[in-house]
Amino acid sequence: MRATDNVNIVALRELTTPRELREDLPITQKQADVVLNARKSLKNIISHLDKRMVAIVGPCSIHNEDSAVEYAEKLAKIQEKTKDKLLIVMRAYFEKPRTTIGWKGLLYDPELNGSYNMKKGLHLSRKIMLSILDAGIPIATEILDPIVPQYLTDLISWSAIGARTSESQIHRQMVSGLSMPVGFKNSTDGSLYTSAQAIKTARNPHFFFGINIDGQVALAETKGNAYTHFILRGGCLGPNYEVEHIAFAEALLRKEKIGSGIVVDCSHANSRKDYKKQSKVLDNIIEQKLSGNKSIVGVMIESFLEQGSQKIGSGRLKPNVSVTDSCIGWEETEQLLMKLAEV
Repeated sequence: MRATDNVNIVALRELTTPRELREDLPITQKQADVVLNARKSLKNIISHLDKRMVAIVGPCSIHNEDSAVEYAEKLAKIQEKTKDKLLIVMRAYFEKPRTTIGWKGLLYDPELNGSYNMKKGLHLSRKIMLSILDAGIPIATEILDPIVPQYLTDLISWSAIGARTSESQIHRQMVSGLSMPVGFKNSTDGSLYTSAQAIKTARNPHFFFGINIDGQVALAETKGNAYTHFILRGGCLGPNYEVEHIAFAEALLRKEKIGSGIVVDCSHANSRKDYKKQSKVLDNIIEQKLSGNKSIVGVMIESFLEQGSQKIGSGRLKPNVSVTDSCIGWEETEQLLMKLAEV
C-alpha cells in the first residue's frame, strides 16, 4: 500500500522534553517568588484592586543574551525608584509571528542563520529568562506555539496573544489553561470584537490536545482564565488609543460583561509603525489618566539599549539594537517610565 501521510515532512527531529529542560535549568525559590508576586500584582491591577500602572517594556525580540540581561538590570533600578506607582514587566519575546516569512525568534533559530536548532533555542531562551528573573524583573512574552508553555510558562508573569492569533480557537483554549494574566490584541483591522470574544472564550473551561511535562500527547482540561483583557494596538485604519477609542472599548467591555482593565500598546499601528512616536501615545495615555480615566491599567513600549533596528543578514549584528521592530533607546525609556510614574 502506498503511503499517504508525511509526504511533505523532510525530517522529524526529537527535542528535549519539558521535564528535561526544567531539570537542566530549574527555577529557584527566589526566582519563583518574582514570578508569583508579579502575577498576583498583575491580577490585582487588571481587576482595579491595585492602583499602580503596568509598564510592559523591552525589545521587540531578544537576540543577544548579554544585552537582554543588561537591559533587565537597568530596568530593576527604575523599578526600585518607581515601585509605589509602577509595576515594570520586561518584554522577553522569543517567538515572532510572521505574516509571510522571516526570522521566527531566538527559540526557533538561535543562531540567526536559518539552521533552526530549536533544542539550543529552548535551552537558551530558558537560560535568559532565568537571568532576567535573577535581576528581580518579571517577564512578559507572546506565546505562539501551543507546545511551548510546558517548557517556559513557569517563568512567565504575563502573556500576550497577538493580533494574528486572537481569532484562533487553539490559542483561546490554550489561554484558558495558563496561570497568569493574558492580554488579547485587537485584530490587524483594528476591530475589538474578535478580542472581546477571545476574552470570553478563554475565561471558560476547555478540553483540548496538548503535551504533558514528559512530552507525551495528553488531553488538557482547564478551568478558564479570569484575568484575560484587551490590548489596544491600533489597526490598518489607524491608532485606537485616544479618548473616543477608549470609550468604545469600555462600552464593549460593559456590553460583554467583562470586568477587566485595558492595556495600550504604544507601538505597532498606534505609533503608525514609527518607534519615535511611542512617546506621543504615552503622553496621550498620561493625559487620560490625569483626567480621571480608570480603565487604562497599563502600557506596552518597545525599547532596547540603543534605538532603531537592524536587519539579520546585513553584516555583523550589534548586540544592543533590535533585529525586528525598531525600538526607542535606553535614555528615552528611562524618561518615559519616570514620567509615567508621576501619574
